[in-house]
Amino acid sequence: MVNYSTLGHNLKRGIFNFCNKLSNGMKKPTQKFITDMIYGIIASKSSYLTKIARKLNEKIALDKTVERLSRNLMNFEDIEVLTQNYLTTVKSHFDKTTVLIVDDSDIAKPYSQKLEGLCRVKDGSTGELVDGYWFAGVSALTANHKQPIPVYSRVYSSTEEGYKGNNTETLKSLQFISKHFTKANIRVFDRGYDAGYIFDYLIENDENFIVRSVGKRHCVYKGETVAISTLAGKFKGKYTLKYKTKEGRSINCKISITPIELPKYSGKPLNLVICRGFGKEPLMLITNLSSDDPRLCVTISKVYLMRWRIEEYYRFKKQGFGFEKFLVRSLDSIRNLDLILSIAIGYIGTLSEKADDSIEVMQIIHASKRLYGLAKFTFYAISDGLAEIFSKSYVGLQAFFRKPVYDPRLSLFDCP
Repeated sequence: MVNYSTLGHNLKRGIFNFCNKLSNGMKKPTQKFITDMIYGIIASKSSYLTKIARKLNEKIALDKTVERLSRNLMNFEDIEVLTQNYLTTVKSHFDKTTVLIVDDSDIAKPYSQKLEGLCRVKDGSTGELVDGYWFAGVSALTANHKQPIPVYSRVYSSTEEGYKGNNTETLKSLQFISKHFTKANIRVFDRGYDAGYIFDYLIENDENFIVRSVGKRHCVYKGETVAISTLAGKFKGKYTLKYKTKEGRSINCKISITPIELPKYSGKPLNLVICRGFGKEPLMLITNLSSDDPRLCVTISKVYLMRWRIEEYYRFKKQGFGFEKFLVRSLDSIRNLDLILSIAIGYIGTLSEKADDSIEVMQIIHASKRLYGLAKFTFYAISDGLAEIFSKSYVGLQAFFRKPVYDPRLSLFDCP
């Protein structure tokens, strides 16, 4: 039987210690703000400041707590310090084989009119053009369980001052991971990133990558320029990969690999991996990875197929915390809320990495009361379990901020 009181206290202590690392070097009020936001987001499973404030259980009027959070959110300036501290805190879950998944998404706000910097975006759920924001993101897969931990997230608008294009925002994300990760870490891209500026950056910086290609791209094969779709049609699959989809369906993939070059980068050897089994058109993956192992193509296909983890992360962010329903208005507040929410989800990701060997995490999952067992993507179970445990608590984290009260009766005095 789980002792929710003890477990809840220990989990609060864990969040408090995590936030102490995040806010190292910041002023005390800012440290408290970061801690309150991350605990409130996790406990409430929400991006609403009112719901976050209720979970803090402060002995003041609720509107005063919301006002304090809103003011700090709008005026928060220690973004670089927070980001660097966060990466330092979670880096133990990464290694030299860590896969970096680059992808963008949208924040649909079709009924909003007063938010700063609203622009037209394509809603990924409906395919319609609506008002909202874009955001660029990068997630790193953990070493053991391949769970996505967000490492970069930036909300932007095409109407804001200084906007230079979505490609520029993507390059900012690539420059960020170049600064904080090694060249050996594999960057994985969907076919929306099959563009010249992506290859320019990756090849010139000698960074490992896998890019899903569109069929109309041309490459150089045995000295001749040919469309990649035409070249892929010549290979029927030499190797086999048995893959199980998220829906539980088993697929026998047929995979081939062949050396190619891009016309702009003559003398820069690349490989084209052709993976059949996911539809009429094969997956066509361009990579600079090479090996003497003939089954390299199977490994490359497996790495690319891990890309769905970032889609699960985006869905979790929007559905699990109602991110698209936020009510803050200024663009700075939206960006800061996105950053703090991403860090809170990162904390959940660090717990998911311990799902097999931590009794505490097992108790969290047990508290989530899963009906059909634990899925590979454990974020939902851990989030539900944490919210359930904290729902039984009537205090927030105020006790962790209090200094011990001096009591003279506990002092020893020398007798005259």
